Amino acid sequence: MDQPLDLDLATFPAATRADWLKLVEGVLKGGAYDKRMLTRAADGYTLDALPERRREAAPLAGRPAGAPWRIVARIDHDDPAAANAQLLEDLNGGADGATLVFASAPSAGGFGLPNRFEELVTVLDGVMPDLVTLRVEAGAYQARDIALAIARLYEKRDPATLDIRFGLDPISDFAALGAAPIEWDALSARLGQTVSTLRGRGLTAPMVRADGHLHHAAGATDAQELAAVLATAMAYLRALAAAGLSLEDAAAAIEVTLTADVDQFGTQAKPRAFRQLWAAALDACDIEAAPVAIHMETAWRSLTRHDAHVNLLRGTVAAFAAGVGGADSLTVLPFTQALGLPDGFARRLARNTQVILIEESNVHRVADPGAGAGAIEERTEKLAATAWELFRQIEREGGMVESLTSGAWQGRIAAARAARAKDIATRRLPITGTSEFPLLGETVPTVLAPARRVNTPPPAEGALLGEPLTGHRLTEPYERLREAAAATNPRPVVFLANLGTPADFTARSGFARAAFEAGGIMAPANDGFTDMTALAEAFRTSGARIACLCSSDDLYAASATDAASGLKAAGAAALYLAGRPGEHEEAWRAAGIDVYLSAGGDLLALLQDAHRRLGITATREGTQ
Repeated sequence: MDQPLDLDLATFPAATRADWLKLVEGVLKGGAYDKRMLTRAADGYTLDALPERRREAAPLAGRPAGAPWRIVARIDHDDPAAANAQLLEDLNGGADGATLVFASAPSAGGFGLPNRFEELVTVLDGVMPDLVTLRVEAGAYQARDIALAIARLYEKRDPATLDIRFGLDPISDFAALGAAPIEWDALSARLGQTVSTLRGRGLTAPMVRADGHLHHAAGATDAQELAAVLATAMAYLRALAAAGLSLEDAAAAIEVTLTADVDQFGTQAKPRAFRQLWAAALDACDIEAAPVAIHMETAWRSLTRHDAHVNLLRGTVAAFAAGVGGADSLTVLPFTQALGLPDGFARRLARNTQVILIEESNVHRVADPGAGAGAIEERTEKLAATAWELFRQIEREGGMVESLTSGAWQGRIAAARAARAKDIATRRLPITGTSEFPLLGETVPTVLAPARRVNTPPPAEGALLGEPLTGHRLTEPYERLREAAAATNPRPVVFLANLGTPADFTARSGFARAAFEAGGIMAPANDGFTDMTALAEAFRTSGARIACLCSSDDLYAASATDAASGLKAAGAAALYLAGRPGEHEEAWRAAGIDVYLSAGGDLLALLQDAHRRLGITATREGTQ
């Protein structure tokens, strides 16, 4: 045992794809490979569960090999002194930079920094701008004024040492508001003038941003987000070239923001795919290929208000995928962002998620670790190809502004959002803590200020008009149900009519409990019933107004009719059965069973109907 093993790996035969497929065939036992081993992505392409390794694939990393991404904190407190304290704490706690989110930005959510110069001085007091990255999210056509104000604030500094990303992005402003005060030709001319002014002051960092997280929050797929970012970047490239910049200088002045979501491989592929798209676009413009700065931010739409600590897991997966995918910088939204203004604890966890990945896990040490992996390469190629075709379609429509003005782009995003909403309603896309494993009675994390209602803007007016893109979180429909149920006194309850022994009912009882609690309806457990009279009496004394039968198919066949009749006689206003009726549907419906609860059904519709039967009043919509 003390002798070292002398293994020559060359003596092992190389495993081919055919060898793997033979093993898969044994597991499938005659099942069709394309039915069981291929997955259809939201963008329409299929992904193989067993793709071939790409041995000759080159890395697509944007950062220098072994260099970590920059940790960028979000600063959005509406009190300048408090925002300054947060900023300094973040920088001292491991952040390399900050995104200054102003109240006029679409992502501000009712908070955000004021844009007066004196208050900006307070926010940035004590910050050493030559040591950190500062990003600006201003929106609402305030970016130009804020950019010039920041440039004025640091006019005595060596501009070559400053990494200030001003985030000039008038197309996103237009997309968010649905209106612009002047036509695009005038907007693009003003953009070129602003960039020329800032460059004239010696500032060299990218000043123009093509931002994808507005599209992602509104419901875009990964390919749609990439296509929108590329089309926006091309519009800016033309605008800057028209202002007198060379195409090379114009390209260098543009950075992009992409969204890091909970789909690990999808997020890892996203920056890789965009680098391919950017290289193809520059090649089409006869520009020598140059890397583009990619900032990523974890997905707003994936945050939940209930069981918010699960957001820590979502943020970790997204941060890991963005980091190994090659993001140059990354913002992890605090896990309480959907609840309101995050406190210091939530902000520290957002920073430390990245600090641990870099300093302890060392995931940045390898340049593009996904290079050559079949799953990553296939995802990257198909994502890039789909996004390129969407980009070409946008260009055929006249560009990003024209597509937004006509409503064609909003229509594509709406279709993607509707398809995803259906998957969420049926739990084909489960959301832990909300549609799956809900935790009623949870302790809600503290925030500095609760989320503020963002009122829907009045009909837009201006020279340039379009339908605004509005962000939505995926869990909002379930959250409205839970909040409405929580506001009802007494709290609504469903009686679980468990038939037989725990071996008979446990699986379906647990399934039913999770389903009803996803809508805020309590579902207390019990030990089950074999006597139908005792079952009816237990329901009568429970105080519940609705009941759900839970048991095995065999016990349903023997007892469901009697149980349903007894529960209806005991006063059940609505009676559910966990499972499918099959050949018993007519008899069971005659006995009083109203609704069948089964996997793959529309849970949201079922819960909305249950709320209606219970007389629960819906909560108002509009809170971000």
